[in-house]
Amino acid sequence: MGDQDLSTELSGQGYQLVGRHSAVKLCYWTRESLARGRDCYKGRFYGIESHRCLQMSPAIDSCNLHCRFCWRNQGWENDAVMPEFDDPETLLDRSIDAQRRILSGFKGDPSVRLERWDEAQSPRHIAISLTGEPTLYPKMNRFLELAHERGITTFLVTNGTNPDALRALDPLPTQLYVSVTAPNAEVFRRLTLPAQPDAFDRLRESLAIVRGLRTRRVVRHTLVRGWNLGWVDDYAELDRLAAPDFIEPKGYVYMGKSRQRLGRDHAPDHDEIRGFAERLARRTGYLVLDESPESKVVLLGRTGVDRYLPGRAPGGSPPTAAGVPTRPAS
Repeated sequence: MGDQDLSTELSGQGYQLVGRHSAVKLCYWTRESLARGRDCYKGRFYGIESHRCLQMSPAIDSCNLHCRFCWRNQGWENDAVMPEFDDPETLLDRSIDAQRRILSGFKGDPSVRLERWDEAQSPRHIAISLTGEPTLYPKMNRFLELAHERGITTFLVTNGTNPDALRALDPLPTQLYVSVTAPNAEVFRRLTLPAQPDAFDRLRESLAIVRGLRTRRVVRHTLVRGWNLGWVDDYAELDRLAAPDFIEPKGYVYMGKSRQRLGRDHAPDHDEIRGFAERLARRTGYLVLDESPESKVVLLGRTGVDRYLPGRAPGGSPPTAAGVPTRPAS
């Protein structure tokens, strides 16, 4: 990483640093899943097992946006592809080792069933998100390939301003998230403070690319009251450009370092998100499939697309939506 201040700050926030530019952090919902059997909204929406989910970033100090709603510290970022980086085999092995270190203390917790803790030692899913822009890691393809070879599904979250990286993805992640956090270039500029002046054009280019990718695709709208909540017609136009399988309108949460940039009144309540989602559904022709008031997120989807990962339906049996099997991961 080359920055002791960054290393110290992230360690103090509970990150397990991995190699030179990566980190793993225990998700709140992994803890809840272990101790109380409660899964996050991705479990409800897509069948993820939260106690077997590893949350990591391969690019903790690389990002080309400085989003006001981001909960992390900012100021260390390098917006270029990494000149030096860890090999993906080492990155995957060390990430799993870091997750096991984090979970080691749960073994003696009387609220955690031993068989559930044992399952958590072998992650079944990796959320490639957390902090930084993961597509700036040059070996993402090999990292995804290694995870899939081990039977681990992958959710890759990108801010969508690196379209060349999306073109180069091979294999594709099990599910690709593109964050669309503004309805137009001006709101995007003021809210995300991009390093490149053409960042919004890059995002639109990525959405056009996403339209043709043969994997599960999600557009997420992180909505901040007073900043980007509204403009339903503009968001609908961007969603139609990408034609994703799912859309997730999600409310900003007042937490972490974002509290130095935004106020508590910028965090919308779930009723606002639900109202936005219903209006967006009418504009796009998508259906409101589900919601998680606790996480302030609503799931919109298209008819005939299976929302669950293969074999991950609640109860363990693969579902069929309108008789259509789940789309292949790649």
